Amino acid sequence: MILLDTHTLIWWFDNDPRLSVAAKRVIETELQTGLIGISSFSCWEVALLVSRRKIRLSDEIRAWLGALEALNPVRFIPVDNNIAVTSIYLPLGLNNDPADRIIVATAMQLNIPIVTTDAQIRAYPHVQTIW
Repeated sequence: MILLDTHTLIWWFDNDPRLSVAAKRVIETELQTGLIGISSFSCWEVALLVSRRKIRLSDEIRAWLGALEALNPVRFIPVDNNIAVTSIYLPLGLNNDPADRIIVATAMQLNIPIVTTDAQIRAYPHVQTIW
């Protein structure tokens, strides 16, 4: 299982060329043989970005998420109490962006890599990343 950062999710599902070759390859492999994890908080973040007109998706947000949910290997990971608390008490070195912290805490709890281009997450020594 891999965990997609929010921008990776958007770029992958909307076929954006900014998705790296390595990221695309690992996502395609997981589609065939594994699982793709998406934090429920990423859904919140995508909806927020759409509502503020910061991004445009290939479809209306609910339809976009519905199409994503229909993919069998995709698993939405809820933000449980442990993830929420862990995101507050992460070891030093990560920014204060709540979405980044939730995604990192989720990856730590499940011991899975994050597919991300985010330089701060990639430099954070407590999680494995792919890009």
